[in-house]
Amino acid sequence: MTAGTRGRRSRQRPGPRLSPGTGGQDVVMQDPTPEGAEESRAAAAAEGGGAFCLQRVFEEVQGSSQLSAAPAEPPAVTVVAVERYLAQAPPAAPPQYWYDVTLADGARRHRCHLAPRLNGLVQRARLRAGTRLRLTRCSYRYDEKRLNRGFLCLEGLERAAGTATAAAGVPPDRHRPLQPLRGDNRHYLPLWNNEDPYGDVWVPDRPPVQVDVDVSKLTNLGHLEMTWRSRVHFHPLLVRILHKSRLRYYGKPEKKMDMPYQAYFEVADGSGMMSMVLWNSLCPEWYHSMKVGTVLLLAKYAIKTSYPFKTHPTPGDSQMKRFATIEISLNVRDPPTEISIIPEEMVKPEWGLPEVKYRFITRSELDDLPHNHSCDVIGLVTFVGRAERARKREHSEDFWLYRWAHAIDGTSDQPFILELFATSQPDVFERIHPMTYLVCTQMRVIQGLTENPSRTVYLTTSNESQIFITGWHQGQPYTKDAKVKNFIQWMKSQCEADQIKKTVIGGYYPFPRPPDSFLKYCKNNEVESVLKPIGEIGKEIEDLHYREHKRIAVQGIISAIRCISCSNAAEEAPGEELVQNDTFQSLGSSFVSKEDSVDKGKNEEVKSFLEPPSTPGEHQHQALLSKGSSVKRQTTPRFRRDAEHLDEYQHGHSVQDKNGQAVSDSLQHCTDQEGVSNILETEETGRTCDSWQSDLWAQVKDKLMNYFHHSKIFPESIPCKFDYMHKDLLMHQYNLHAAVHQPIEARTDKNINEFKSANGLGYYEVTVLGINHDIAIDVAFLPLFCPDNPHLFQLEDIQNDTLLSCMSSISACQQKATSSGRLHDTFPLSDEIVKAAKELDGKHVICILDICHLGDDKVEVFLSKIYKTVEPGVLYPV
Repeated sequence: MTAGTRGRRSRQRPGPRLSPGTGGQDVVMQDPTPEGAEESRAAAAAEGGGAFCLQRVFEEVQGSSQLSAAPAEPPAVTVVAVERYLAQAPPAAPPQYWYDVTLADGARRHRCHLAPRLNGLVQRARLRAGTRLRLTRCSYRYDEKRLNRGFLCLEGLERAAGTATAAAGVPPDRHRPLQPLRGDNRHYLPLWNNEDPYGDVWVPDRPPVQVDVDVSKLTNLGHLEMTWRSRVHFHPLLVRILHKSRLRYYGKPEKKMDMPYQAYFEVADGSGMMSMVLWNSLCPEWYHSMKVGTVLLLAKYAIKTSYPFKTHPTPGDSQMKRFATIEISLNVRDPPTEISIIPEEMVKPEWGLPEVKYRFITRSELDDLPHNHSCDVIGLVTFVGRAERARKREHSEDFWLYRWAHAIDGTSDQPFILELFATSQPDVFERIHPMTYLVCTQMRVIQGLTENPSRTVYLTTSNESQIFITGWHQGQPYTKDAKVKNFIQWMKSQCEADQIKKTVIGGYYPFPRPPDSFLKYCKNNEVESVLKPIGEIGKEIEDLHYREHKRIAVQGIISAIRCISCSNAAEEAPGEELVQNDTFQSLGSSFVSKEDSVDKGKNEEVKSFLEPPSTPGEHQHQALLSKGSSVKRQTTPRFRRDAEHLDEYQHGHSVQDKNGQAVSDSLQHCTDQEGVSNILETEETGRTCDSWQSDLWAQVKDKLMNYFHHSKIFPESIPCKFDYMHKDLLMHQYNLHAAVHQPIEARTDKNINEFKSANGLGYYEVTVLGINHDIAIDVAFLPLFCPDNPHLFQLEDIQNDTLLSCMSSISACQQKATSSGRLHDTFPLSDEIVKAAKELDGKHVICILDICHLGDDKVEVFLSKIYKTVEPGVLYPV
């Protein structure tokens, strides 16, 4: 997946210092202000760790001969912020990142460095803003290249009980330093991508200034294009911004640059249009202020040959001349550019500056547009998905950030399907929600995925896209466009109550669907490079970062299917709320292997963080758990007593074979209409009210080398009906964790599980057996159907996949038949589904799996498509 090419004062008394001498604000632990002392003491009491515990840790570390200590009583602290920056590395090494963590102990805040071996805690969102921690080991490191400079380093952490109440009670440090603790970096990066501006160094907006424009001293773009080679200094330019790109961060470990940023603009005057590049330190100073439509007066700029591989937006005026061989370069030196923003009311018609023009289309026009066509759209958002990330390159730590959205404009019964990558507008991107008016510019049409374009055509952002929502429209040039005005008139005729019934937010969104055939799925790649051995799924999952989405293909045999109620899924994780519970399992515990193929080393670095302190007896108890219950499916309890029974069962009551390996029997559990769990399955029939298994599975399931259990789904997996009264809570849930703790206002105690699901009656657990019959995996299939908005999830998308299509259609029919509005505790496995499954019994198929890391140890694995292999080398859809 790609995102186009190229691509955030109180007086303080002096306090004890962390290091001798004057190290500046970085190394000072400051006492709270007198006016905040009472509040701080109350917060410290709530913390339970005591105020000034960071000071005690520092004294203990400083008193150690090795500058390292493990506190006898690990103090409890709150994570206020987690911030990322480029790490030092050898030349040509792929970029890696370090993390600084701001902690609060109820009396003060202090930044510490996270030991790099613990980076995985941040990368998988186990350590995040708002987390409560205990510091089990700390060290102190001096910067040997600077005088009197050092920092506390976090070497060992434990998850502590409680919520992050104290972070709000600690007096804020309004002089919080911007410079990272390690290396030569002068700024922090956004936590989850590189394209967004982050930190106070980015100036929000520069007001226009009163400037006397002497037209006689100006030059124009056409004249520059003809004379630039013969000149060193150029006359001032007066131009209007027509297009604006996202930010590009090009920092490298070996390059010593304060602000390695770049942004492209397309500017125009009466003679034509040319690219303008904003470089380095000018980006944080001017990027926010340079908007589409802004008029600039430029002096002391440079002219350079254009970069040949740069993307170009499609101009709204097709007749405008483009000067593509050169570009305007704005930099802080060589020469130091002078930039002035001219207020719009001062712009004179005689200057001849072109107006910003757009290429808006309606949904009824979209199906006939060619692939890669550039356009602008406006619509009412009816669905917005959770924020997800896609890795830019294999094994890289750099990610694209994106989300999906639907918008309607009244011209078609089909919505715009929008793939929205981050456009360096984080305030807008994070606040997209249903019922807002959404404008997207410079979108690209993606066609040709299936034979029915109206169902699969979608729009994706380009490098020059901009997005705007309600609250950001005022003053934008597109408000004058005729199609925008038509949309506003249509919205005035609509009933808001009727529209809001159709709105959905969050959850798993399987789009674009895999194509009809596996050869199309492979595109131009060799089949061998696309297929993953089923035994490597554990490694694929272990390597996932927070909200990273990945699609993989494995060969296997469909061996068992089981129905699970959505109401049970909601009860499955009572602690998985906005503040997560403290119960975790190691990533390696999701499967068991006779060959012990789990990479133990990676899990050691997070072990102390994931496991709360326990007594020696509890350690023995946990050892039994890790040995005996790791193979158990994390099944969905129907009532609380079932959850308690399951918990007791997993703590040492598992059945083991003669080799000591726990044998999974979760497929033998079936629930009747009264919700009582009974073992109804028999080897002879292979069929119960809500499950089916093949004869082959009955023979091999107790003899597997590896058995991966990833059929569990989470509240974040299920799309829910949008509740406008609680939109802030819902947006918080489906955005990424913030770098800085942002306490939710205590206006509601509503739990994410309490929101009405937009999904059907439940989902399916599908067991895929490896083609060598020694490895299996349980995955989930979520039939997505929204009766209030049938165009949200298209059943036709999987009509060429008999089994999955059957499961989706049956679930949709069952949901339509549920008129009471209350979901049943169970739903039967239909004869049609069993028939479709039996047609695949024992046959090799290719399964397309969507995997996504949801934070902590939550990983969803969904079955997206099944391809059947008819004979060696010949691949056909099911």
